[in-house]
Amino acid sequence: MKAAWYEQFGSAADVLTVGDLDDPQPGPGDVLVRMRTSAVNPSDVKKRAGSSPDLLDDGYVTPHSDGAGVIEAVGEGVSSDRMGDEVWIYQAQYGRRFGTAAELVAIGDERAPLLPDGVSHEEGACLGIPAMTAHRCVFADGPVEGQTLLITGGAGRVGHYAIQWAHQAGARVIATSCSEEDDQACVEAGADAIVCHREADWSAKVLDANDGQPIDRAIEVEFGANLPEVLNVLRTGATIATYSSTQDPSPKIPFYRMMFMDLRIRLVIVYAMPEEAKQQAIVDIAEASRAGWLQHRVAHVVDLDDIAKAHELIENGGFRGCVVVKS
Repeated sequence: MKAAWYEQFGSAADVLTVGDLDDPQPGPGDVLVRMRTSAVNPSDVKKRAGSSPDLLDDGYVTPHSDGAGVIEAVGEGVSSDRMGDEVWIYQAQYGRRFGTAAELVAIGDERAPLLPDGVSHEEGACLGIPAMTAHRCVFADGPVEGQTLLITGGAGRVGHYAIQWAHQAGARVIATSCSEEDDQACVEAGADAIVCHREADWSAKVLDANDGQPIDRAIEVEFGANLPEVLNVLRTGATIATYSSTQDPSPKIPFYRMMFMDLRIRLVIVYAMPEEAKQQAIVDIAEASRAGWLQHRVAHVVDLDDIAKAHELIENGGFRGCVVVKS
């Protein structure tokens, strides 16, 4: 099969190779998926750059956790009725070396949910880390109906889905965004108000947008950098659910201030989510797709031969939406 892989850590152009590898075979409980697309997420480029030093101990790595394709074989214990199913893949390159940047992937049956009708392979590649992370951030701490949620980076890969989940569940959503295009995307996803997080004292504008009342939950894309402003808008007993802190990866926290606010801090990553949370996200993604309201943003689609370009797009940023690689 044709696939991409790396055997050492480094820049995308230097270490990513595209060529032929042996076809994988489905083991017990597995399905073999003919991949149409895979998606590049920040965790993929960080691992390729060396964030997990022991990743290459057992050999090369085929990158990417997310993707979409068609089941063409099944392993022992999996119903043959699954043959021909259009599916989306999540968590492929976690705890193992063999991700979705390949023509074929053998993976556990539970990691290959049905691709909802009307969802393309390109869109299906966005459902793993972005949509599931957003679902967990919004719902991990109970119902949000009637609450006010602050979602920073509302036009980003996770933020765009988080706005939709929260809005459809009956929450009031205040999103942060700093361009007309991104503002419009947030509004179309369901945001009730927009605040630019690049302005000084932007927390005051969040409170103004909520009639001066503190908010119930924050979903945070830059935990460390945004924490001083976010603390200004939270009510006692509020929750911060965060999935990234790139600008300040080792943030210091004002412990006593946060303790006396009785805050809950939830750190979210799909790989470590409880299995029941993953399955609930899958159910809700399917239902939202059937209802026709779940929006997807695919910013770039590149061929597998250009996978280094796809990684560089994620690293350089400057756009909104998923980067998808065609297998």
